[in-house]
Amino acid sequence: MNPSISKKERIISLDIIRGIALFGILLINVGAYKIIIEGQPLPDYSGVNGVIHQLIAIIVEKKFFSIFSFLFGAGLFIFASRAEKRGDKPRLRMVRRLLTLLLLGIIHSIIFWGTILHVYSIVGLFLIPFYRARVSTIKKWLVGMTTIHLVSLVLMIFLPTPKLLLPILEFFSNDLILIFIMFLAGFLTAKAGWLVQIQSLSKQIRWMQAGTFLLFIPFSLWIWNAFQSGDNNVDLLITLGTIPTTLFYLSTLFLLLEKKHVLKFLKPISFVGQMAFTNYIAQSIIGTIIISLIGLDVVSPKDIIYIAILIYAIQIVFSIAWFKFFSMGPLEKMWRYMTYGKKYAKR
Repeated sequence: MNPSISKKERIISLDIIRGIALFGILLINVGAYKIIIEGQPLPDYSGVNGVIHQLIAIIVEKKFFSIFSFLFGAGLFIFASRAEKRGDKPRLRMVRRLLTLLLLGIIHSIIFWGTILHVYSIVGLFLIPFYRARVSTIKKWLVGMTTIHLVSLVLMIFLPTPKLLLPILEFFSNDLILIFIMFLAGFLTAKAGWLVQIQSLSKQIRWMQAGTFLLFIPFSLWIWNAFQSGDNNVDLLITLGTIPTTLFYLSTLFLLLEKKHVLKFLKPISFVGQMAFTNYIAQSIIGTIIISLIGLDVVSPKDIIYIAILIYAIQIVFSIAWFKFFSMGPLEKMWRYMTYGKKYAKR
């Protein structure tokens, strides 16, 4: 077996996963860059377009922003722990970083109504009490929240829900809870030090990969059949399958990126992930411009694929070129300056 990759390379592997997640998010967001006004034609979901739409829903929807959420949680702990090592107050610095993200998210919402940044900032604040918590305590919270989330979804799908309980089930089954669960999972993974123990934990990760794959297949078939039959619960089914599918993707990626040749082959994507904040915002700008230049009245699923690949190719080339001259993405630099002030802006 290959020896475990170095700490520096492992950071690259996280950037690669983040870059892959950005492409998945792009596949979901492209269709939202064109706002549909009443009276305009709707996207065509027949034939090939319908198949693409359903495959994106099964394979991509909610899964890649969940991967991104996992990495955000891990990154927030790493950020705070590094701040503490410098003698800083980690929890206060977390607050400042998240409030800065809230401000930038509000600004981004002017460009793209579907931005997730302000949601991340608010949900991220709920991680602050966990910074001093024991790993065992975080595990209990993670298991508890995940159980409540999944049980709420199952009850809404299979049982007639009393009106009194409906608001409670809707709250615990919504995407805000899913984001918090993935934040907490990433936070726990970083705090427990598992991110630097992938090789030693490979057996456990393979068991997770195998177990979640056995769930991924039936969930995919279930959702596909729900689309074909016009099941009203298809959105709930997609959400129910998100956590096991996300864990399958993450475990597979972590194991693959332990292989040197895979890491080397995918390294160009790491530059996209290294400036994920810049690229996330740039995607909405580039996408809106492309749709406008093409003159699309409506964005079909086939258009989404073409536009997403074009945007992502542009971002790979731009990101590689950028890091030949700079050590940090432009918006990452701004976010760092607004978080730390002038003292640490250049570090």
